[in-house]
Amino acid sequence: MSLTVLATGPRALLQDAGRVGLASIGVGRSGAADRAAWALGNRLVANPPDAASVEVLLGGLRVRAERNLTVALTGAPAQAVVDGKPMGHNALIPLRAGAELALGTPDRGLRTYLAVRGGIVVDPVLGSRSTDTLSGIGPPPLEDGVLLPVGLTPADHPLVDVAPVRLPEAGPVVLRFVPGPRDDRLTAPDVLVTTTWTASDRSDRIGLRLTGKPLHRTDDAELPSEGLVRGAIQLPPGGEPVLFLADHPLTGGYPVVGVVRDADVDRAAQVRPGQPVRFRQT
Repeated sequence: MSLTVLATGPRALLQDAGRVGLASIGVGRSGAADRAAWALGNRLVANPPDAASVEVLLGGLRVRAERNLTVALTGAPAQAVVDGKPMGHNALIPLRAGAELALGTPDRGLRTYLAVRGGIVVDPVLGSRSTDTLSGIGPPPLEDGVLLPVGLTPADHPLVDVAPVRLPEAGPVVLRFVPGPRDDRLTAPDVLVTTTWTASDRSDRIGLRLTGKPLHRTDDAELPSEGLVRGAIQLPPGGEPVLFLADHPLTGGYPVVGVVRDADVDRAAQVRPGQPVRFRQT
């Protein structure tokens, strides 16, 4: 069974749960940027929890089923049609052999996930089929015309046809965070919370870059390199914070002034350029 990519849109990548336990040798986890949306897609089609899916940036994906397949779309609600017939999100979608699925541009959110029953079974790299855009580890970004092999049909069967899921926010996004470990490097820590930040068009899978009133550090000295985690809010010399996402570096010398709660990092991965962002301390 296979799926032919006819058009990728702005960018389409293969993603799964990522590479766990390799940070000590300098390999980041990577994996789906919005892990909750990716996991929901696998649950809908009754895939194993580590099955690889297609992560689509701002829609535009077009694929053709070469055999009868069952798929599901989750994450950013891009308008979806199969051979011209509208299809819903967070629901099972049957694709007959030869049928074409096309995604428009979502009106909210950034990343849509296409889960295929059986999963995408390209060769894993260091135990994962995820594309790490920072290190270049994993399968290359998808290209027009590539054929994606689909795995064997799982023994488990889908349990629901549609899952009730809240859509990504269209307006301001509030992200909960825990201050530290280097918030003492800020001259006015409350400015991080009182400022309404704007997502920059320079954001990517590595980090959500924010623009707004710059934060000031007590000094400009760099720290010895320290470990970084998904959700870390790092403060470069320019004073505008960067929230690290799936493909973040493993170490850094700029102060980390807070860490966003894990569930909220998934929501941050759906923030579009120009969207307002606020932080709330917990």
